[in-house]
Amino acid sequence: MKLTEKTLSTELKFKGRIINVRHDQIELPDGKQAMREVVEHPGGACIAALNEKGELLLVEQYRYPFSMEMLEFPAGKLEPNEDPLEAAKRELIEETGYEALEIIPLGLVYPSVGYLSEIIYIYFAPQTKFVGQDLDDGEFLNVRTYFYKELMDMAYNGKINDAKTLTLILRLNQFNLK
Repeated sequence: MKLTEKTLSTELKFKGRIINVRHDQIELPDGKQAMREVVEHPGGACIAALNEKGELLLVEQYRYPFSMEMLEFPAGKLEPNEDPLEAAKRELIEETGYEALEIIPLGLVYPSVGYLSEIIYIYFAPQTKFVGQDLDDGEFLNVRTYFYKELMDMAYNGKINDAKTLTLILRLNQFNLK
């Protein structure tokens, strides 16, 4: 069975600074019609990086929608026409103060496939050097370091719940980190 849904019409319902929300009237594979709500997002980049001790750099920051601090790999939204690789490099320096000397692309993540158009590109920087943190205005975070095996335990035990970070932890397994 062909599973494609055909867009018949689109109506913008909300235009925000970061996201837009639209309603799409669609035709289902069986010919019936339905409505889809879509949150449009410009996408993002996320990067796992090792420091000189072989520890992975993470950031702890307050996430307002969940009213809690979360542990994540450095990440951020793409600026208009920004290359995801450049965004990953920028976010790593801004949030941790480390510059990537080498970067390995590890694919992408669809954070919530049912309604969100966001794509997060994920990377690994096995070599870095410290150049100084450069946080954005209004950005507050703590840099935390962990060995890979510690992160695996935290992922298994539910201490890390951020989707992009969990995906990146899984993909880092191929590098046999300590």
